[in-house]
Amino acid sequence: MRIKAVQIALSLTVLVSLCSYAIIGGNHPGAEPTEANPSKDQALLGALMTSIKRAHLDPKTVNDQFSQDVFDLYVKRLDFNKRFLLKSDHEELDGYREEVDNQIENGNYAFFDVSYEMFMRRVHEAKDYYSVVLENPFDFTIKEEYELDAEKRAVSTTKDELREQWRLLLKYQAMNRIHEMERKQEEASMDNDTLTILTFDQMEAKARAGLKKSNDRYFKRIEKWDRDDLKDVYLNSIMNVFGPHTAYFPPKDKENFDISMSGQLEGIGAQLQEKDGYIKVTRIVPGSASYRQGELEEGDLIVKVAQENEEPVDVTDMRLDDAVKLIRGKKGTKVILTVKKKTGSTKEIAITRDIVVLAETYAKSLILQNENNVKVGYIKLPKFYADFQKKGGRAAGKDVKKELEKLKSEGVDGVVLDLRGNGGGSLKDAIEITGHFIERGPVVQVKGSKFPARIEKDNNPTIVYDGPLVVMLNHFSASASEIVAAAIQDYDRGIILGTSSSFGKGTVQRFFDLDQNLMPDQQVHRPLGAVKITTQKFYRINGGATQLKGVEPDIVFPNQFNYIDMGEKEQEFVMEWDEIEPAEYSMWKPTYNESKVVAASAQRIASNDILKAIEENALQMKAERDETIVSLKWDEYAAKQHELDQREDYLEELNVEIVGLRIDNLADDNHIFEADSVKRDINIKWIQKLMKDNVLNEAIDVIADMQAG
Repeated sequence: MRIKAVQIALSLTVLVSLCSYAIIGGNHPGAEPTEANPSKDQALLGALMTSIKRAHLDPKTVNDQFSQDVFDLYVKRLDFNKRFLLKSDHEELDGYREEVDNQIENGNYAFFDVSYEMFMRRVHEAKDYYSVVLENPFDFTIKEEYELDAEKRAVSTTKDELREQWRLLLKYQAMNRIHEMERKQEEASMDNDTLTILTFDQMEAKARAGLKKSNDRYFKRIEKWDRDDLKDVYLNSIMNVFGPHTAYFPPKDKENFDISMSGQLEGIGAQLQEKDGYIKVTRIVPGSASYRQGELEEGDLIVKVAQENEEPVDVTDMRLDDAVKLIRGKKGTKVILTVKKKTGSTKEIAITRDIVVLAETYAKSLILQNENNVKVGYIKLPKFYADFQKKGGRAAGKDVKKELEKLKSEGVDGVVLDLRGNGGGSLKDAIEITGHFIERGPVVQVKGSKFPARIEKDNNPTIVYDGPLVVMLNHFSASASEIVAAAIQDYDRGIILGTSSSFGKGTVQRFFDLDQNLMPDQQVHRPLGAVKITTQKFYRINGGATQLKGVEPDIVFPNQFNYIDMGEKEQEFVMEWDEIEPAEYSMWKPTYNESKVVAASAQRIASNDILKAIEENALQMKAERDETIVSLKWDEYAAKQHELDQREDYLEELNVEIVGLRIDNLADDNHIFEADSVKRDINIKWIQKLMKDNVLNEAIDVIADMQAG
């Protein structure tokens, strides 16, 4: 089926709150009611706002504009897919649009309580909508359409209009299921000539039965929701107006966050966020099962979860912690995820659960050569790790130095530092790694709200490596990765090669225990949880922020997402880009002509047929981005899916090993793989993947141009 479609965070890791923004709350027939506790509610809201006012880098004024922003964000999240509330409900809630700020200041939840009761009443009414629709076969011969973008769909005026929206949604979902069954049946028939082939009508009936089960489960889950869950959505709507990385963590969610940070949880190793009714992958943990399997990516939307040999469960509109329970599991067991890719396709990904293999998070290196016969040292750094608990533990700065020294002993002509997908980590190690390539000097500026910018410097005069350097970035390189790349670029120390920009997260967050802000008579309400607050901002040594803009590479490489907003730009209420006074620093004096090197790369990229195809696909994706209406007439729908299938297959055919590229392990590392078969298998898969990496191949050519001067 294809459709369009802490620890202190001073460590710089890109982390989006694990708090669920799904609609999680409820009190209706069948549910065990959760009684409101006005005193605790007031204490919680007061503790949150006190923390924000004391610690936030740029706290907003709580006024009518703030009230409108909170109102709009919360109401959108309350019923994002517009399945429950009517226009009259929205009109009733509109009376609170400019009252939220006053209620926040007074610890009053009147708006929330009205919305809560209203929403749960409408949910209860909607329980019969889907069952009636799914009793009879859909007619796929008539001309009908469905708007995929919930924000473009109008709010229903009447219950009849709302029932019609449910019918169109279910018809669209049935088409997806039928298409998926057809595809699986076609693939299975190639290997099994005795397979029982289902007719279209049989698949249609099976699709409706499956939708009936998934909606039964959906409403059964609703019966377990309580008031506190929906209250968390409201409180996070308040917090997120201060910025997307400022968020409230109830005690349970803070515990989940700590587990995700520890890297010891048995599971797939992906950080998840509920966004617009979907479970979104926001980060792949280096060394995890997902990381090693290689197909799950940041930005993927998980729509179904299946255990091995079991029917998949639809997790659309599921609360995050319920989805996580399905995805987590014991080491060695398998989970099958159906994900929606940013390309518009959907894909089944089977992952064998495991714990994080820490060795896969560490810096490692290879020797690269292509047809130019230039010998290039390649360092992959998945994260800026550091062991803050143990003195003398593994740290990225020390390990990168070791890899550089090994590469120098191999007589390499240049070095490629690969920071693609590196979400950040230790600031100290980011500074130390930058220092390996420059003489002592400033690396980054850090600014809070109450003090002038602090210049963080590399104070070590020793340069570990002074030859040609290329730093590779992509849309998911963030925080510490952006600091290193920005410093290398500002010093003119090397060439930055990558996607149109990096992630663009230039802010620092800290966790604050809310219990610390309770008055003596409020201690009975402990624990209240924690709040993650944006406290500082990063600036390049040239004065510009890394926030929002990220790092724009010297050489932009074709990528299917280059024309689509990704990273920090996707978020709401982001902090804007700005600049401060530059730091004082001495520029590097390169031995090559940068303009000449960049021009030569652009010429190679423009003449490469594979890269042309990727560029054309990126432009086509951009053009189709706003085409959110899908036909519900089967022949039109199937034709569109066939077109997308062909395009995806064509791009997959281009993903072949690069002629003339050679990749070898360092002589010093061969003993590792001789002694450990697991490490040997991981290493082989890694090299096989790099053999198809056109960006890496171009980086070698860039090093050759830099060496030639």
